[in-house]
Amino acid sequence: MSKRRPAGDGLVRKRADGRWEGRIVVGHKEDGSPIFRSVFARTQKEVMRKLHNQIETYRDVELTEESNMTLGEWLDKWLSDYMALTIRESTMDGYKIMTQHYIKPYLGDEKIGSITTADIQKLYNWLRENGRVNEHYEKGNALSDSMIRSIHMMLHQAMDAAVRERIIVKNPTEGTVIPKNNYAPKQILTEEQLERFLDVVRQDPVWSDFFYTELTTGMRLGEICGLKWQDFEEKTGRLHIRRSVHRRKGGGVRVGETKTETGTRTILLPPSTVEILKARKKKSYSDWIFHNPVVAEVPMDPSIAYHRLKTLLRHAELPSIRFHDLRHTFATHALTSGVDAKTLSTILGHTNASFTLDTYTHMTTDMHQKAATVVGGFLDEIM
Repeated sequence: MSKRRPAGDGLVRKRADGRWEGRIVVGHKEDGSPIFRSVFARTQKEVMRKLHNQIETYRDVELTEESNMTLGEWLDKWLSDYMALTIRESTMDGYKIMTQHYIKPYLGDEKIGSITTADIQKLYNWLRENGRVNEHYEKGNALSDSMIRSIHMMLHQAMDAAVRERIIVKNPTEGTVIPKNNYAPKQILTEEQLERFLDVVRQDPVWSDFFYTELTTGMRLGEICGLKWQDFEEKTGRLHIRRSVHRRKGGGVRVGETKTETGTRTILLPPSTVEILKARKKKSYSDWIFHNPVVAEVPMDPSIAYHRLKTLLRHAELPSIRFHDLRHTFATHALTSGVDAKTLSTILGHTNASFTLDTYTHMTTDMHQKAATVVGGFLDEIM
């Protein structure tokens, strides 16, 4: 075996085609042979300048043999070897879709070590204009800002892992510009609309308990579908949220953890909801509080609940809001009724109260204005 060449060792030579090549050792393979990175130029002076830049870039770096992988190969390895046991199945499905449809077709065959920040930025820009797989009747081929952000977050994680594993020197996603958060507007049912909705819900014996519980707790769809009777304390009126149900790709459901660590929580139910669940438990023959309408042994399928919501909204002649907007409706009415943001964040399972405040800025602003009016009136009376 030849003598191991030190990292950073470089050489310059003139090629047969007249160009100058500068090479630097950036690491070694398992057998000890060097891994090179090359630069090219028309003159010796120019190639020396580029080579010095390479030496600075790779200073104190010792890359592994895997640095010769393509981006597509690394993403496959990262998903299977690093992420499979750390993320939920639905998240893994989303990562695979983003990899196959949005990254591999554009940069998948490029050597991971040669990908630059400019390459990543061009990818994001191209996807934003042309990335949609199936043309949308309104948006055409443009990919949504939220999807661009999701792709960036996933790719940033993958490249960070590549840096830690000494496959690349730095993360090329750093320094890119991505679209700002552009969430779909929240649709809140007003008090009058809420009453109309509940009038329709009360007439549905299968779904009335489900939607009343949702509107008095603000749970995520997967959380309410994942409730078991063991989670309900009749005497104290407490409900323990411990799991979440998600629809499997291709059909069926799976039971997993809540969205976040704070998603696993205990909430105190309103007395009316406690009575509804007590009555429901007496006639229940399933372990699940809200089981599948056809098969009692399995939990409610979130997609069934979603489609039933749309039907009930049509019957009530109300806007076709998302299921998550029922959560927003609960939170908004809770704030206007005087529930403080800290308590509400605990009920909703948010990571912290600041997220709740940011999410419902419009409501907290109104509350602050009302508070200012009350304080102002109080001081006017004193003065």
